[in-house]
Amino acid sequence: MPVAEKRDYYEVLGISRDANADEIKKAYRRAALKYHPDRNRDDPTAEAKFKEAAEAYEVLSDAEKRARYDRYGHEGVQGRGVHDFSGMGVQDIFSMFEDIFGGSMFGGGRGARGGVNLEMEVSVTLEEVATGVERDIEFERLDLCDRCSGSGAEPGSQRRTCPTCGGYGQVEQTSGFGSLFGRIVTTCPACRGKGTIITSACRQCRGGGRQPKRRRLSVHIPAGIQDGQAVRVAGEGEPSENGGVRGDLHVYVRVKPHPFFERHGQDLLCKVPISFTQAALGAKIEVPSLTGRVELKIPAGTQHGQMFRLAGKGLPSLRSSRTGDEIVQVWIEVPKKLNKKQEQLLREYAKIEDKDVLPESKSFFDKLAEFFSGAKPGDGESK
Repeated sequence: MPVAEKRDYYEVLGISRDANADEIKKAYRRAALKYHPDRNRDDPTAEAKFKEAAEAYEVLSDAEKRARYDRYGHEGVQGRGVHDFSGMGVQDIFSMFEDIFGGSMFGGGRGARGGVNLEMEVSVTLEEVATGVERDIEFERLDLCDRCSGSGAEPGSQRRTCPTCGGYGQVEQTSGFGSLFGRIVTTCPACRGKGTIITSACRQCRGGGRQPKRRRLSVHIPAGIQDGQAVRVAGEGEPSENGGVRGDLHVYVRVKPHPFFERHGQDLLCKVPISFTQAALGAKIEVPSLTGRVELKIPAGTQHGQMFRLAGKGLPSLRSSRTGDEIVQVWIEVPKKLNKKQEQLLREYAKIEDKDVLPESKSFFDKLAEFFSGAKPGDGESK
């Protein structure tokens, strides 16, 4: 493809020109996952976009190549150690940047035994956190190809010595510029370190040895789990490179917001409005809980923002037998409109109200009197 026809590498990865190395790596991983041909079998342009992203990453992830590209554009890096990705296979490109993907295009890193871990999310309600819940999930993973059993070769075909590495599984690459050069030994991108290549690719997986498959299972979400915590399902990840041990599936839990409760560890905070007459005279009100309505006694003289504790009405602990409490915080609502009878009664009350008896008011006005009595004449005048 002519240089003039190439898209800007920053545009290809969807990043700004001042993106750092970590942002470039994350952007390439997103693009590679999005356009991987195994996930886009009905899109004939996916493979070209996948290779375009790989080329952009190879240049922008290298400080010297990136500097030349920023200064001279595509012409600055043409022929300067940039691979011809258009002529390479998808698996070969993948092997070159395997460290980015943790060993799998669709995984979340390798497990302790060599398999590939997967990640997904599920949402639960606060009520489900209180009791625990079984959640049916469905996800996609790369499994061994049914036709070639993971070898990538068409059944009955033979393998031959890799012409790129001569059967050694490794190649030498020259790095550096000017008079400074070094030799780096890396895994052969053609055979991925095996020393041999297939002569006839499997028709079903196109030589990759893997094919995406849907998987359905039920996962137990334990009571008391926190938002962002994960449930590990052993052996539900992807198989290792040799097709043996599987990785794990990590199911991350997201707790949905609740219309009444705020979670604070195992405790729940519920804000409940009451009238000023209920606060002054006392009342019995109904408040919500995770198990239904609960009666709460509001004592006479309750203050705005005062809290009441309902023991054992919170959430269970994930690691102990302790159960949290529900904290009810009352908010005194002042009516915006009064009918004539209500206004008349309040005005009569205001006439006989002894402000000195009210502790909050007395404290404020006592401090106010002390403040002005201690002020010197002329302190408030400008000089």
